Amino acid sequence: MNVSLQQLKVFVAVARERSFTRAARDFDLTQSAVSRCVRELEEALELKLFDRTTRQVELTKAGASLERRIGGLLDEIELTLLEERAAHDGHTGVVVLASNPVLSSGWVPHALARCARAFPELMVSVRDQPQGGALASVEHGEVDFGVVSMTEPFDRHLLHAQVLFTTPFHAVMPSTHPLARRDSVAWRELREWPLITLNADTGVRAALEPSLVAHELKRRPIQELGHVAAVTRMVELGLGIGILPVDAYCPLPNAALISRPLLPEATLTTVLAHRRNRSLRPNAAAAWAQFTAAVHAPVHSGACGDNASPLAPTFAWPPVTQGGSLLHEP
Repeated sequence: MNVSLQQLKVFVAVARERSFTRAARDFDLTQSAVSRCVRELEEALELKLFDRTTRQVELTKAGASLERRIGGLLDEIELTLLEERAAHDGHTGVVVLASNPVLSSGWVPHALARCARAFPELMVSVRDQPQGGALASVEHGEVDFGVVSMTEPFDRHLLHAQVLFTTPFHAVMPSTHPLARRDSVAWRELREWPLITLNADTGVRAALEPSLVAHELKRRPIQELGHVAAVTRMVELGLGIGILPVDAYCPLPNAALISRPLLPEATLTTVLAHRRNRSLRPNAAAAWAQFTAAVHAPVHSGACGDNASPLAPTFAWPPVTQGGSLLHEP
């Protein structure tokens, strides 16, 4: 069967216009050329697609069925081509971002707002996923890039990342708590209290693990939740001390609570990540640039002590060597 895309497009135009003359005008063809195109399609399919009279053109049953199916496919192809063209204009189209739950409800909306102000015609769609799912989506090319949290670079051969900011862990408590009188809290002082923190889906639990082990805190009950608001609500109700990343980029959502830095310091690093050795589309690159620029304007400057680091350089996973020496990641 020898059927061309042009024949199908002309057929759909005649079917929708119910006129060979108007379809010919749409394609800048003569009426006879359109008639010939439709006739060749009918011969190739061995189907009669139109009933023609001197006054009107009507679809046959076979023609109506073909128009419904082929017309929808051609519309989808046209939309896909338009979206791809828009994507390469740089500031239009759709960019898809994966993010873990804590960042999706905290810093990411701040960056999205900056992106929307800079590029009103560019839509950045967020997939709120567990940390592992977000990284997998980036690796598989299901999203343009991701924003995730970690304690240090780890071995993911397909990923290239840029550090955005580093946030210290704080002990979170009501102002009436005995430890609230301190300027800082030692990890070992948490042994007497039930602990409440974020789970593995947020990327926080893995960052906490070394400190919990080093200071023998895993013997205590540890409640792990998926959202910062859930942690702070339980702390407010006196169910334990919260352990959260807190600074100007990650402020506490509950004004009734206070936080104190934990010593020795432990931190959580937030990074942007995309597929290694694969260039971002122009519109995704534009969104990426706005996300990195948003680091210079924290969510609430000084709200909980501005301890975040300045924008750090790019690194790749795994670490690479140069001149026989290991390049240490920031």
